[in-house]
Amino acid sequence: MSTFQFIHAADLHLDSPLRGLARRARQAGVFLDASRRALENLVSEAIERKVAFLIIAGDVYDGDWRDFATGQFFVREMGRLARAGIRVFMLRGNHDAESVVTKSLQLPSNVHNFSVRNVETMTLDEINVVLHGRGFAHRHVDENVALTYPAAVAGRFNIGVLHTSLTGRDGHDVYAPCSVEDLRRAGYDYWALGHVHTREIVAENPAIVFPGNLQGRHARETGPKGATLVRVVDGRIEAMEALRLDAACFAHVTLDLSGLADRAGLTGAAHHAMAGAHGEADGRPLALRVTLAGATELYGYLCAHPEQVEEDLQALAAEISDEILIERVRNTTSPKRAATRAALAGFEETLAEIAADPAFRADVAATLAALHAKAPVEAMQSLGEPETCDAEAAIRAASELILAALNEQPEQAP
Repeated sequence: MSTFQFIHAADLHLDSPLRGLARRARQAGVFLDASRRALENLVSEAIERKVAFLIIAGDVYDGDWRDFATGQFFVREMGRLARAGIRVFMLRGNHDAESVVTKSLQLPSNVHNFSVRNVETMTLDEINVVLHGRGFAHRHVDENVALTYPAAVAGRFNIGVLHTSLTGRDGHDVYAPCSVEDLRRAGYDYWALGHVHTREIVAENPAIVFPGNLQGRHARETGPKGATLVRVVDGRIEAMEALRLDAACFAHVTLDLSGLADRAGLTGAAHHAMAGAHGEADGRPLALRVTLAGATELYGYLCAHPEQVEEDLQALAAEISDEILIERVRNTTSPKRAATRAALAGFEETLAEIAADPAFRADVAATLAALHAKAPVEAMQSLGEPETCDAEAAIRAASELILAALNEQPEQAP
């Protein structure tokens, strides 16, 4: 029985700044090196799993390096894989296209960077595998590159490596667009894609996979991040496993403050939600965006003291863990709707007295008659209006409309 494993990763964005944390620079230190720690985790996992090779489907870097330290770190990690006898196949994506990253370092001999001029095929005879891939020379690629990939090599396990947006994904620029059918036409066993930062198994026959990015970079990239481990037995995929490799993570929690009347209630709800998010982070530093929602008597306080609310939540987070950072607090609450039937009972009585007053009713009837007389007959008939005015019905409808509006009227914020 022939068995091997490989890891498919993409979108490392090495040394990408974690956006949204600048306001808490002092507390954000644990996040600054997260992309490097995630790469270390990837390399360690590959060595521990004894994989045959590692695929990185584009965007190793986030753009041009500020200095050589970024490249040096990547080279050192690839050197760890070289010492373990693990080959690496990578390509350039839109963020690290040949025209974008101007600096370069000599990569270890175990690393192969696919050509940016045409599709290149690499053969691993010892495990009967063929890889086909092409990197990119420029940041913007709008042609369907998938159509240039060659047909599968018969009798081999064929892998296509491509940085693409497919037919489009929310939050991602269109890049080397293509369809699932364009990929299937090549007859490969596995398509190792990059560019989309959310893990997605697009198809299973053949396997078409976005592993997602290795490390979340901002509050919109929430949840576990990592790579995909693929196990192949006798030329067929037996299993695909999501590996969590991120070194820090982002999460959102929403606190429904409906019915809460005091800050103690807010504290209890926040503590419960934060503790849950901390548990899901599985010990990783956590940048948390908190959304306050619902109709609440706390609305006025929340609007008047946003900085105090955020600092209180950060202090509360510190009770749970010193690795929870409040990235932002969004206040979407509304004033509590207070006008109930009981509260309006007195007004209803007053309104009824006014409606029953003979002088008022006569005035309404006269006004309606005058308006009715001025309206074109054809228009009234087309609207299905009666030929005579019903003052009593009009007063009743107006009363119901006023009461309904008051029941929906928010309290004034304190």
